[in-house]
Amino acid sequence: MSTSATWTEMESPIGPLRIWSDGQAVIALGFSPFRDPVAESRRDDEDPVGLRARVQLEQYFAGERRDFDLPLAPAGTDFRRRVWAALRDIPYGRTTSYGRIAASLGMPPGASRAVGAANGANPIAIVVPCHRVIGSDGTLTGYAGGLERKRVLLDLERAVTVPALF
Repeated sequence: MSTSATWTEMESPIGPLRIWSDGQAVIALGFSPFRDPVAESRRDDEDPVGLRARVQLEQYFAGERRDFDLPLAPAGTDFRRRVWAALRDIPYGRTTSYGRIAASLGMPPGASRAVGAANGANPIAIVVPCHRVIGSDGTLTGYAGGLERKRVLLDLERAVTVPALF
C-alpha cells in the first residue's frame, strides 16, 4: 500500500471506525483498537473518498443503504481478492457459510478453511461484508471486530429486511 494513505474516523453503533484511503479508493476499514494497515498514514477528514465512505456508512447504520458504491482497493493475494469479491455478492440481511463460498468459487468442500482465513484477512470490514459469513451449523463464528459487533451488524440488517435464510 502507498505511504500517501490518509484516514478518517467516525462514530457508529459498533464503536469508532477508521477508514483508510489512498486518495482514489478505500484501502481499509477497521474497528477500534486500530491497527494501521500502512507504514505511514495521516488523518485527513476532508479526503473525498473517506467522506463518501463515511456518508454511506452513516446511511447503512440508519437502515437507508443496503449496498455500498465505493471504489475499493484492498491489498491481498489473488485468492483473497476472489473471496472478498464473493463476500460482496452475499445479499444484505442474508448469511452464508465458508463452505458455500468455497463451492461458489469452484473449490472442494475442504477449502472452507482457506476461505475462512481469507475472510478473516478482509481489510475492508462492513463494506466487504465478512460479517455475513457464519458457521455451517448456523452459529456465529470468528470476526475480527468481535462476535458482539458481528451480532449487532446482522441484527441491524435483519431488522431492516426479511429474516436471513441459511
